[in-house]
Amino acid sequence: MYLPSLAIIGGLILLIWSADRFVDGATATARAFGMPQLLIGIVIIGFGTSAPEMIVSALSALNGNPGIALGNAYGSNITNIALILGLTALISPLAVNSQALKQELPMLIFITAISALLIYDNEVSRLDAFVLLFIFFIYMSWSIINGLKNKNDSLAREITEELAEQEEMSLKQALMWLLVGLVLLMTSSQLLVWGAVEFAHYFGVSDLVIGLTIVAVGTSLPELASSLAAAKKDQVDLAVGNIIGSNLFNTLAVVGIAGVISPMQIGPEVFNRDMLVMSVLTVALLIFGLGFGRSKKAGKINRFEGLLFFCLLYRLQPILISNCGINLRIFYRTFDKN
Repeated sequence: MYLPSLAIIGGLILLIWSADRFVDGATATARAFGMPQLLIGIVIIGFGTSAPEMIVSALSALNGNPGIALGNAYGSNITNIALILGLTALISPLAVNSQALKQELPMLIFITAISALLIYDNEVSRLDAFVLLFIFFIYMSWSIINGLKNKNDSLAREITEELAEQEEMSLKQALMWLLVGLVLLMTSSQLLVWGAVEFAHYFGVSDLVIGLTIVAVGTSLPELASSLAAAKKDQVDLAVGNIIGSNLFNTLAVVGIAGVISPMQIGPEVFNRDMLVMSVLTVALLIFGLGFGRSKKAGKINRFEGLLFFCLLYRLQPILISNCGINLRIFYRTFDKN
């Protein structure tokens, strides 16, 4: 078990580092070709922070491990809201000022409902996957058009400020980091998937459980870093936008790409448990983000609500808490024996 464990740890570390380099290279390349900063923020950075989930899920599907692919996507969404947004709000309450985000929150609910409908038959067929990718194309087109029309939106201003702080690099350097980041993303993702599969087989748990826990939390670390950094700079809309964008990307593009590569037969627990938990957390995010129940309808995720996200995670998704703890205890006992 030492080798698979090292593969998981090393794969996650390399995955996080390479994702950061990939985003830096892609951002600088887009700048060199004159791409508007707001468009870079919406497309390049949005894709980049979700690149780990996309590549890990695609490789899992190629390798015949659809449980990791689906668990990674839905588990990352649960982690993004319950752990990352909850932790960020505990550190710094998050006011949702951006009109763009207030429009995207209901869209996230709508897309979650469509995804639930598509997996109700315990299957992600190629047709289902193409439907998700088509909706993703429509969503990205809408985001780009809406973003360019509303350049004075608070989220647009924070994206511009964030890009202005990034280090300038030549086109040659940008292309080099873009290529290096992409190659290492592929390599580290393959390493992580192999270690996760071996880990699951050794402890007798399903690929879905590993995807929902170790892989999902690991591939969500770029979102954690981005949200905490944005909150520290008081870029609260950017912190929330990272999570909303990532969840939309995971639900549509990550599941869609994996389903196109390899249609997936899934157990009823995915709909009855994981989709349910993801949906409850998404509805809670909508209520807090739009300020329902507040006199001035001011959207704000305060510290109490951040703590509530953790409580919802504990009550509604015990697999991420108790089951993972059981697996870790078995893991430690195994190493003690060795």
